[in-house]
Amino acid sequence: MALRHTLRQFSRKSCMFSPRLLQARNTSSSAESHATSFGFRQVSEEQKGKLVGEVFESVASKYDVMNDLMSLGLHRLWKDRLVSKLCPFPGMQHLDVAGGTGDVAFDVLEAINRVEQRSLQVLPAEADAEDETRVYVCDINPAMLEVGKQRAKKRGLAGLPSLQWVEGNAEHLDFKDESMDGYTIAFGIRNVTHIDRALKEAHRVLKKGGRFLCLELSHVSMPGFKQIYDMYSFAVIPAVGQYVAGDRNSYQYLVESARKFPTQERFASMIADAGFQDVQYENLVGGVVAIHSGFKL
Repeated sequence: MALRHTLRQFSRKSCMFSPRLLQARNTSSSAESHATSFGFRQVSEEQKGKLVGEVFESVASKYDVMNDLMSLGLHRLWKDRLVSKLCPFPGMQHLDVAGGTGDVAFDVLEAINRVEQRSLQVLPAEADAEDETRVYVCDINPAMLEVGKQRAKKRGLAGLPSLQWVEGNAEHLDFKDESMDGYTIAFGIRNVTHIDRALKEAHRVLKKGGRFLCLELSHVSMPGFKQIYDMYSFAVIPAVGQYVAGDRNSYQYLVESARKFPTQERFASMIADAGFQDVQYENLVGGVVAIHSGFKL
């Protein structure tokens, strides 16, 4: 019981959705449009949102297959590493953004189940819902969320109160202030129009002591390997996208968007500017991807 109490004391009151939050943030947004990058192209901010939406509408049905092919299956290990850094615990309120297919959310729930089994304690059926684990999957794209819901159904997770699916924008999250113990985003933040706004929102919804973790394609600096990686990215990935998903352009964008993403050091500075402390990053596979982290203290 002592271990269970220690694990659960980190959990606070669970979040409740507040439609007014989303409405307020949308109405306060500037109507002025600026140029931003969509891969190597310059487009208006309104165009980028629409174009990114079209990309993920197109790739949703083949997203898992293409991830396995593009990363040679390594994306699963990278996500496992992300979740291991999170250290999930029973009673946790966790938000996974841009996680429509459910990979990270499923791993978080499995990690929590392992902790519960090790503690030899099971949350009582009559426990107050405010004290129970909640993992929220938030994605702006309904097609990606539908893929995740179907995957959850196959895993026997459909309908569980601990797993919630939310259509929402990373820049305008519809969650209360200081309502989450953890926030993850995997291969999603480079697709938002305003990265700084998404980081500010992550900081806002996290409780004091909450952790931000981001897994993202990054920048390879190793001589020789960088040239090989660039050749693979630009020559192989779009071609595989055409062959498997019938969509070369979307995967061309995904490759280009990784090159336009800030360097590891620059992104770490952006996380710190959003208010996070103890900001660190870990390069994986020579910087092909990086995991950035920070705490709200």
